[in-house]
Amino acid sequence: MKTDVPPLKFGVVDLFAGPGGLAEGFSALEVDGHRPFRVMLSVERERAAHRTLLLRTFLREFDGGFPSAYYQWLNGREDEPNWRSLHPAEWERANEIALRRELGKGPDQAVIDQQVDAVRREFGESTILIGGPPCQAYSLVGRARNAGIAGYDAKEDHRHFLYKAYIATLRRLRPAAFIMENVKGMLSSKVEGVAVFQHVLDDLRSEGYRLIALAPQATDLLADIESEPEPRDFVVCAEDHGLPQARHRVIIVGIRRDLSHGDVNPRLDRPSERSNVRHVLSGLPMLRSGLSGAQDTEHQWLTVIHEAIGRLAGSRLSGPAKRQSDFEAALARLKLTIQLRDEPLVRSSSATSSLPANCPPWIANWLHDPKLSVTLNHDTRGHMKSDLGRYLFAGLFAEAAGRSPKAAEFPAFLAPDHANWETGKFADRFRVQTWDAPATTVVSHISKDGHYFIHPDPAQCRSLTVREAARLQTFPDNYLFLGNRTEQYVQVGNAVPPLLARSIAGALWKILGGHFELKRTDLIKYSGAATLLAECAV
Repeated sequence: MKTDVPPLKFGVVDLFAGPGGLAEGFSALEVDGHRPFRVMLSVERERAAHRTLLLRTFLREFDGGFPSAYYQWLNGREDEPNWRSLHPAEWERANEIALRRELGKGPDQAVIDQQVDAVRREFGESTILIGGPPCQAYSLVGRARNAGIAGYDAKEDHRHFLYKAYIATLRRLRPAAFIMENVKGMLSSKVEGVAVFQHVLDDLRSEGYRLIALAPQATDLLADIESEPEPRDFVVCAEDHGLPQARHRVIIVGIRRDLSHGDVNPRLDRPSERSNVRHVLSGLPMLRSGLSGAQDTEHQWLTVIHEAIGRLAGSRLSGPAKRQSDFEAALARLKLTIQLRDEPLVRSSSATSSLPANCPPWIANWLHDPKLSVTLNHDTRGHMKSDLGRYLFAGLFAEAAGRSPKAAEFPAFLAPDHANWETGKFADRFRVQTWDAPATTVVSHISKDGHYFIHPDPAQCRSLTVREAARLQTFPDNYLFLGNRTEQYVQVGNAVPPLLARSIAGALWKILGGHFELKRTDLIKYSGAATLLAECAV
């Protein structure tokens, strides 16, 4: 007696999708040789982010791997194909899934609702809702910026209440579970003295969901299925789960209360070996920065660097004597590196990239694509001459001290003309990443000036490229970001790291798998009984 029961599948609806970080992670999770989460709807309003999302959605339509034409295009052998003509079915399906629409906006919302209803009809209660409202109004930086706006009224800022659109979809879809992601600043955000986060939690619970926190400090509480996590328990620290970035975000998991549960004490993956900046950046092609406001040539760039080196040669650092000697040694190494360089540095490179041999396999295998012979989205922006001096000092200081310098530790001649430079309010305005630690949080502000994201190699003296930021965010190397460079930075900075998303999907599977596998068992029994009756009838 043979029964054919298809693998268990969940239909996923992704709101505020951006370039697709959450969707990438959920789509990639494998359980016993199959992928249980299938993204059926992704909604994003920004044009450039939607272009990136649409292309990636299209590529995921090919179960056996991306089409050869994609690699021929990326590797420079051909122009971008007309995907609609080359793969009409897959392209049409991608356009049905990846919608460029705005949640809460009349006509757009009507289209979104229709698609949500279609997912519900196809998957029944085996649906998942993921995503998070835009975070500008919640973030600490955003709130500081808002405070400087004349007449700013928090209760009138629609961004505070975009989660209401998320909840409206939650009510319509009635998924088995949801994932809501947002910035840590959401925990302390208030409107008219009332905590926004508590309102969010109350609204989510009122829809009939038990809220689960995946953070390590919350796991003991979850032994009791009715325990209520504290707000801080919802903060997930990406570096604790092996990612090369210290990214702290609020992750709320909701499970519909009428469902039975599998693992009631879920944990995110914690790899035995963590990754750092060196693991993911050191194998990328070396680049120089550009010179803004001047004719940009490598000779002129080197002239600026040599001038900065000359000025730094007489600098005296505060702190222990060893720091000063280490700084001088780093400066000497930099001079030698520049002198012995065989070829000039360029501002853009599509040369093949690699990963160092000591990069943890779990992240190397995720990032690397052997079919890709180029590096995507890897070009630098221009910087002011004065900023290059600060970048150079920051990189050398980090080599000597193992950390980025604070404003008070910069030589006086490098102090920018900023009123708050000496107040301590923005002590890390110029922040270099360090090789052997996770990076600081990659945020959309990287699109502005790059001062918070200085490359750790003083010999390159620049801010990070889009591809470097993408690697810190754990986007695979074959993930192409579209739009202009500023738009690409914003997409990367706003995204959920795909590897973290895959870990969240794995934790969610542990919770839901037991319940839905029981249903599968019942289906198998029913199918077997029906087959036996049919055989007996013959």
